[in-house]
Amino acid sequence: MATRATSSGPKLPFLKDRDFEDEAALLLAEYGQQHGVVSTPPVPIDEIVELHLGLRLEFNDMQQLFGVDDVHGALWVNQMRVGIDHRLDPAANPSMLGRYRFTLAHEAGHWRMHRQIFKRAANQLLLLPESAERPEYICRSGDSEPIEYQANRFASCVLMPRELVRRCWEEWRGTPDPIYLDDLRAKQQQILVAEVLRRGGIRSSENAIDNMLLEHSARPLAGTFEVSPEAMRIRLESMGLLARKKEQLLF
Repeated sequence: MATRATSSGPKLPFLKDRDFEDEAALLLAEYGQQHGVVSTPPVPIDEIVELHLGLRLEFNDMQQLFGVDDVHGALWVNQMRVGIDHRLDPAANPSMLGRYRFTLAHEAGHWRMHRQIFKRAANQLLLLPESAERPEYICRSGDSEPIEYQANRFASCVLMPRELVRRCWEEWRGTPDPIYLDDLRAKQQQILVAEVLRRGGIRSSENAIDNMLLEHSARPLAGTFEVSPEAMRIRLESMGLLARKKEQLLF
């Protein structure tokens, strides 16, 4: 989702999966000490960004501001500002709530983990017009660079804390056991019809049908945590609560 900085300045740190969990937990603990422990979903990401991190949140017409049409968020490190594209404003577009919250958590991840890379001296936005008000970093749809993977992993962990997800899963399911893709096959047609009606169509991508089946199962918790079904599906899969195959037991 983003354009890389130049090679000058600090390099991107190598982080293991556990590091993202720990960094997200640390941020939530810091917020909890000052403003109250986050014990139930949804995680108040707006307050975390504004009250705890001290960033000024604003909505911008990113296409008009930068002259490109796929910018979701921007970070002005030196000015302590975070901008979100106005099309994601949930007050005007309620269906964008999950996308908005994930984008905001993604920018918070950049602030926590990467802001030293984004100093003005390493401004990377050479693609933007010279007259544009240049942030230190922009986040663009579809970019899959390592720095964006890191911000996405952080966003997932902070919006869907592991233990909180497990607790809500068990309360909803009545069991800690996972849901397997094979278990959903019996109702596949019914589920797909419901999902196509919700989405207004079906994506022509690899594993699209399997993803739709799993995201259907993720919807209840997605609503509880105010994230997209896709984001919740990915998080539940990473935690082993949604699984594509049953593990073979050896006796």
